[in-house]
Amino acid sequence: MKLNHKVLNIVVPLITLTVLVFFLPPFLIYKFLRFIYRLKTIENVAGKVILITGASSGIGEHLAYEYGKRGARLALAARREDRLRGVADKARRLGSPDAIVILADVSKAEDCNRLVNDTVNHFGQLDHLVNNAGVTKIGLFEDCNEFSHLKSIMDTNFWGSVYCTKFAVPYLRKSKGKIVVMSSSATWFSIPRLSFYNASKAAQTCFFETLRAELGSDLGITIVSPGVVRSEMTETPEFQSQVCSEMIPSQSTQVCATAIVDSACRGDMNLTDPPWIRVAFWLRVFCPQLLESITHSNSIKRPRTTSNKEN
Repeated sequence: MKLNHKVLNIVVPLITLTVLVFFLPPFLIYKFLRFIYRLKTIENVAGKVILITGASSGIGEHLAYEYGKRGARLALAARREDRLRGVADKARRLGSPDAIVILADVSKAEDCNRLVNDTVNHFGQLDHLVNNAGVTKIGLFEDCNEFSHLKSIMDTNFWGSVYCTKFAVPYLRKSKGKIVVMSSSATWFSIPRLSFYNASKAAQTCFFETLRAELGSDLGITIVSPGVVRSEMTETPEFQSQVCSEMIPSQSTQVCATAIVDSACRGDMNLTDPPWIRVAFWLRVFCPQLLESITHSNSIKRPRTTSNKEN
């Protein structure tokens, strides 16, 4: 067995390199042609039903406006009723023929089941599920003394998207629908002071990549990895002072929302927005020490305080 692995350690990299040299150029051409094709066959969401979690602010709010402009019918879920109603009203003014508000905490499986059922009972169908709800806690791991607060990050960011997807899949199968997953570039660009947030998003990405392999072509799944987007969470003094905001220029929420809806309607597997942030992924692959050195040197300059914020 040891000999087998010694042989494979030599043979597999050689075969992989050979395949990349000969097949990568035609594969990239194929991907480009597929992209052009998807641009011409982009989905028209007018009249379709879109369920968005975490729709009361930030990216979720602007996704509601973007889908509304395109004539989609909306089910908007979050915990803040007053904010949700304001978003629903504006989405209707922008062009949505119908927008309903559903109060729900996605960290609870029963709430996720109810919000999917309420959506289908009202509209009779479900076409896109947008798993956007997310929370974070800023601070160094060494300063963490209460793990119950940190558990809520995984409950919302990971389990919330899992619960909603579980209950939505039967209806999405019927409509040949799509799932949009709001992950983060933090899955491969590990920003200090957001360790549990980063971990929850990495778990989310891994889960939906596996689910995509299980479902095949039955459902489209677009995994979104945004950089720092201007929102209620990232514009707080706590985030500005403790997280490396000056290292990563922030992106307009509206621009990000437009890119996400375009990507989902094209049927993309993944979206990184803005695209340049993907450079951090390649730094992690080829120069991990450099990337860690940059992030560490930035983190140690900041104060050791913590704060809870929510999208």
